[in-house]
Amino acid sequence: MTEKDKNEILSHGITIEEFEKQMINFIKGFAFVELSSPAIKNDGIIVLDEKEISNMISLYEKEKENYSITKFVPASGAATRMFKDLFEFTSSYMGLPYTLKNFTEAEKTINNLEKFAFYLELKEKFLQNNTSLEEYLEKKDYTTIVNYILSTIGLNYGKMPKALISFHKYTKENRVRKAIEEHFVEASFYAVEKTGNINLHFTISPEHKKDFIETINSIKPYYEDLYKVKYNIELSFQKPSTDTIAVNMDNTMFYDKKGNIVFRPSGHGALIENLNEIDSDVIFIKNIDNVSHDKIKAHTYKYKKLLGGILLNTQKEVFSILNKLEKETLNSGDIVSIIELTNKLGINLSQKEKEDKDILKILHNKLNRPIRVCAMVKKTNEIGGGPFWVRDTKTNTISLQIIEGAQVDLKSEKQSEIFSSSTHFNPVDMVCATKNYKGEKFNLNCFTDETTGFISIKSYDGKEIKAQEKPGLWNGGMAKWITLFVEVPLETFTPVKTINDLLRAEHQE
Repeated sequence: MTEKDKNEILSHGITIEEFEKQMINFIKGFAFVELSSPAIKNDGIIVLDEKEISNMISLYEKEKENYSITKFVPASGAATRMFKDLFEFTSSYMGLPYTLKNFTEAEKTINNLEKFAFYLELKEKFLQNNTSLEEYLEKKDYTTIVNYILSTIGLNYGKMPKALISFHKYTKENRVRKAIEEHFVEASFYAVEKTGNINLHFTISPEHKKDFIETINSIKPYYEDLYKVKYNIELSFQKPSTDTIAVNMDNTMFYDKKGNIVFRPSGHGALIENLNEIDSDVIFIKNIDNVSHDKIKAHTYKYKKLLGGILLNTQKEVFSILNKLEKETLNSGDIVSIIELTNKLGINLSQKEKEDKDILKILHNKLNRPIRVCAMVKKTNEIGGGPFWVRDTKTNTISLQIIEGAQVDLKSEKQSEIFSSSTHFNPVDMVCATKNYKGEKFNLNCFTDETTGFISIKSYDGKEIKAQEKPGLWNGGMAKWITLFVEVPLETFTPVKTINDLLRAEHQE
């Protein structure tokens, strides 16, 4: 490492110790987790009947007025992947109409233009250039039409964040909603504080800040008037200090053409820093693209309140026990009951811990943690993490974790079998409590598992490089939290990963 390297690293906010850790991770790799079994119904995944659901919703609606609430939405991602098929079309389509069938997804987009919420905006862009969309459709000039969707000549969606893409049409209201607007609407039904305030926090990319501010300023008065609330909006960036360096395939330092170190964002795991700065009693987390049309939002509201009720109920139980443990006036029967509760919360004590003379301190440590209640839907073809019982090889105890394929040794027949037998999927829909029983904020960095990152292969200026992702926000980033998994209907999970997902029924009027 040269003096120039050292200065670059430090000026990026990364300590030399952290840099060395990253290099060691590249050289040694991250250890695989050891799956014990999939979390399934009534064995890791809570399944409630309608009466129990109703009780938890009532609890949330009654108690929420006593708490500060924030809705936290990771929204920094550009929509590039959403338009992947259209980008491929523009680079390969030769302009011959009969070859359009070779681009199935692009053909589907073009043939259904009128069904997209951005259709009228697209038409307007053509009119601004003294032409018409109909003219290009008649000429079958599909390349120009797609360029109007993707580039600055038109909507510029190819470089916009997904949050600012028009997702849904509401003809009766004569309105089109962007993805970010649907979060404004959602929050008004379950995240309103006693004061009438709604706190929304979006993590964004610095290059999109101006567009976000302009959009928020234009929509905020409308929804405040519509729902008679006040929105407090916070925007934050992924901190440069959470970036990781890139290396060559032989683990040597990788430099750009100017001889500078290449730093890369370290994935969603870096957002633990952003979450750590939020001072709220209850924090709802949901991805920017997981929104639905109003016609089916009732599912969302119902099950968000359910998750909130379970969180507050669990927190009440945990805080009561922690207060008793602090007084150290418990008998053996009380201790047995507390151990039973820890099992219910997915926290297993080893036999050695149960027999330890400092059992009260051990229990206090196990329970004095942030709490998260995570929605789980039945498995689909969506890519992402699932719920598992994971074994800690050091203590020989198991705990509930959200695990992705990259964290598992899929070459192992046993581990592969456990991973593939998972019945549920994590849609990144959860509610969290990040304060302790004394009302003090936890330092969330103390509850991550730094060993659960992973190495991926990327491309930079045509060269293959290694990149490093920190433990995911809902994977290793929350590994040491008290975790509950709750089954919710698939109707609550309506992500938009590609442009044609907007043609699904849940996104149409």
